[in-house]
Amino acid sequence: MGKSAMIGAEQQHLRALEYANRVRLARARMKRKVATGELSAADVIMRCPWQAHSMSISDLLMSQKRWGRTRCRRLLVSLGVPENKQIGTLTERQRLALAAVLTAKGAAAAPAGRTRAEAHHDPPAARAIGPERALSAA
Repeated sequence: MGKSAMIGAEQQHLRALEYANRVRLARARMKRKVATGELSAADVIMRCPWQAHSMSISDLLMSQKRWGRTRCRRLLVSLGVPENKQIGTLTERQRLALAAVLTAKGAAAAPAGRTRAEAHHDPPAARAIGPERALSAA
């Protein structure tokens, strides 16, 4: 191998490392936004931004609050999607089904018009019987 080929290979290697680092940092930012609720996992799945294209679905789902490996695996098995499947390789049908389930779970977790944090501050009795019946009982 000539000297110019070695220099070209080194430059290519450095460019690849720079790109990998950019992707890693962008994914970390995206996962933090998903964890804080600033960005929903359903939005990421539907839009498939460049940093999520080669990311596994399970990595995205587990970045959500209270989502671990077991919960993630149960959801993906119920939809027939492998957990190591990349977001960018989802079919439109899989993408829509997964986003619909995630949106429905998010809507069920926080009652209409209230955030999860607001619902968390209810008295224990109100949480036990549900927000609708607690309001009518008061």
